[in-house]
Amino acid sequence: MADPHNPARYGETWPQYRIDASLLELEAVKPWVIVSGGWAWHFMSPKGHVELKHAHDHKDIDIFVKPENVMLVVSTLKNRGFQKARTKYDRLPSAEDFRRYEKIVESANERAIRVTIDFFVRTDVPHRDVDGWPVVEPHFLLSLYSNIHSSDKCFAVQAAVKLLDKGIDPEGCKELIQIPTRD
Repeated sequence: MADPHNPARYGETWPQYRIDASLLELEAVKPWVIVSGGWAWHFMSPKGHVELKHAHDHKDIDIFVKPENVMLVVSTLKNRGFQKARTKYDRLPSAEDFRRYEKIVESANERAIRVTIDFFVRTDVPHRDVDGWPVVEPHFLLSLYSNIHSSDKCFAVQAAVKLLDKGIDPEGCKELIQIPTRD
């Protein structure tokens, strides 16, 4: 979602096979991670919502892992066929302990997709339970768009900012999935 948002494309949806493949892989590490980024907004959105491309970024899965759970997550990913992937960020100095793992998955429609998991090792991530999923707290999640996440133009991010400014918890709010009106 690094490309600029084009309002003419606001109704486009994520393919269900991508959502299903990503959820299957995320479920495998669920006990040891905190979900961030587009998937956190996904879980905070109303149940049964349409997966609009400009509402939630589902190109990758962003997670936080506590140091004591790193080996469990890495071994689970490797056992599921994930391999460590190099990124342009690997050579840069950073306070974040960042890792990327990728896997090619054959989906139900016989179309191969790449499932990318970006994980950050960190102990101090405020989070909540949303229907059994540990997700980053909205205020903290929004603070990550200045250094970790890049899709700050997503509908959910923009809506969450407005809701929190009004003192409204965005979890379950329909605004997280609504196409913004053009002013």
